Amino acid sequence: MTVVGLYIGRFQPFHLGHLEVVKLILTKVDELIIAVGSAQYSHTRKNPFTAGERIFMIRECLRDSEISTDRVQIIPVPDVNVHGIWVAHVTAYLGTYDIVFSNDPLTSRLFKEAGAKVEGNPFFKREIYSSTEIRKRVLLDQDWRALVPRSVSKIMGAVDGVARIKMLSQSDNPTP
Repeated sequence: MTVVGLYIGRFQPFHLGHLEVVKLILTKVDELIIAVGSAQYSHTRKNPFTAGERIFMIRECLRDSEISTDRVQIIPVPDVNVHGIWVAHVTAYLGTYDIVFSNDPLTSRLFKEAGAKVEGNPFFKREIYSSTEIRKRVLLDQDWRALVPRSVSKIMGAVDGVARIKMLSQSDNPTP
């Protein structure tokens, strides 16, 4: 029997902590679905990258880390902003899975209430491996590259991500 895991995140951007979680989850499951959440949002302070850019970051990072993409699906999932139907919405996009990996209390609760098996993830240097911390370091012209895989740094360069993050921090864009 194939065990399928689900890992949900916004990945704004995908960082070394995310990569360590993916590696750990792949020791526990046969296949992994990485759900790129809030897929409809981009070009805001909290969500500077598009779903396509985030998927590309993840895929290239997995390839560079020699993680077989045969075992991993990366699927964008837009928000519905209604907690009561969110799990059904996610499942409609993703299909079946056996276990959800999440440290987010609300995500864990919603999936548990829907009858899913939920397991927490260890945090890997959470004080620095955080997308919020990375975006903050970009704004302060501090070293952020040490917190992301090399492929993510290259993609951020290719899409002018540093300038985008800085511009968005000065705008009135809402932060969904």
